[in-house]
Amino acid sequence: MVYKFRVILDAEEDIFRDIAILEDDNLEDLHNAIVNAFGFDGMEIASFYTCDDAWTQEEEIPLFDTGDVAGEMKTMADYPLSSILNEDDTKIIYVYDFLNMWTFFVELAAIEEEEPGVTYPDLLFAHGELPTDAPTKDFNSPNVSKDDIYGDFEDDFDEEDFDMFDGDDSFEDMGYEDNWN
Repeated sequence: MVYKFRVILDAEEDIFRDIAILEDDNLEDLHNAIVNAFGFDGMEIASFYTCDDAWTQEEEIPLFDTGDVAGEMKTMADYPLSSILNEDDTKIIYVYDFLNMWTFFVELAAIEEEEPGVTYPDLLFAHGELPTDAPTKDFNSPNVSKDDIYGDFEDDFDEEDFDMFDGDDSFEDMGYEDNWN
């Protein structure tokens, strides 16, 4: 079977690509198809994130194993598309280049029979030009309040909380020796 995806850049303008890829291909294959479809050089780190129907980010699936123990963390190559996406679970988030945060909404639009003579993955349709810089999020817009971003965080510290650092920077009265190592 062939999975047909619409990959939408998280931007105000309509910028998307429609990609067909085999259901047995893995998330790394989809990553490569997205990189090629949008014209990235493929030299940056990327991750997929599972999500719910409201696009709420859940589990990260990285391109490379970044865990403390090599081989312990699953990567994109470990997930066939059919193990993550199906008729009920159709959405996944893709982030490319963690310095610039190119963010894409990836949605499974159709599952169809493989067409003879077609090489997959296949770019079916492209709409919109990728901007030079990744779209930025405006957290100061009238629709987003500081409470939405920071929650109920308050700075409860007073100057006197930091008084222990005033003085001659001597730690003798704290029980530390000058040459502890």
